[in-house]
Amino acid sequence: MIGAPPYRTQTERADQTRARILDAAIRQFSDNGLAGARTERIAEAAGVNKALLYYYFSSKEALYSAAIEAVAEGVQATTVAVLDADASAGERFLIIVLSNFDRIYSNPGFANLMQQEMMRLHRGEENALALLAEKHFGPLWLRVREVVEKGILEGELIPADWMQMLYAGLGANVFYFLFAPLIGPALGLQPMERSMLEFRRKAAIEYLGQTIFLDREHGAQVAARVLAAAPMPIANPTGIKRIETPEIHTSEFKTKEVRHK
Repeated sequence: MIGAPPYRTQTERADQTRARILDAAIRQFSDNGLAGARTERIAEAAGVNKALLYYYFSSKEALYSAAIEAVAEGVQATTVAVLDADASAGERFLIIVLSNFDRIYSNPGFANLMQQEMMRLHRGEENALALLAEKHFGPLWLRVREVVEKGILEGELIPADWMQMLYAGLGANVFYFLFAPLIGPALGLQPMERSMLEFRRKAAIEYLGQTIFLDREHGAQVAARVLAAAPMPIANPTGIKRIETPEIHTSEFKTKEVRHK
């Protein structure tokens, strides 16, 4: 019948229901933590009853673990896409830093859940950080190390410790968002206004283009190209329903031959 909705298999319906529950759970756990979140609210937001919620997830703790895992998988998928992009090593590193800024801004569920896990660690409570490090972030950071060291070896990036590069890029992003409540009254700014966020993300990438590239002219061109290809996204509390970073069109990241100095 023309115009009829597409038929969905039972598996597809089940997957969509599970995704809705996870989406709602990330919002609740991000806002209220494991202890403060209520399964009734999660079920209501997902459009299911509590019995169905517990059909997919055996307990509140199991749902929390699945929410953490879903967020980490999203980060891993989008970062791997950047690492595999058809671009120079320096260019890929700038994209990683930019996507990290956008993730913190547009997907607060990721940042909030990670902060909560760190707080649980400091309180001596059971947490998922060791598992996340082993399964997701450890392998990612080793891939980033390969990218940075490749850029140094090819004469595109300055010879510096790869972790210092990582701290300089990602650490600046974390500092900006972590201290936004102090930056505002201290400097008379509105750091979380969209215009200020757009300015800061641009300044961060342009700064790296001038500091970690051996050829500053090349670095400036790379920074401009990365920014032009990745407009700032719209805020999304969970990151599940869309990709956390702008789609990467590898043709836009073709770089000129790196100058060796």
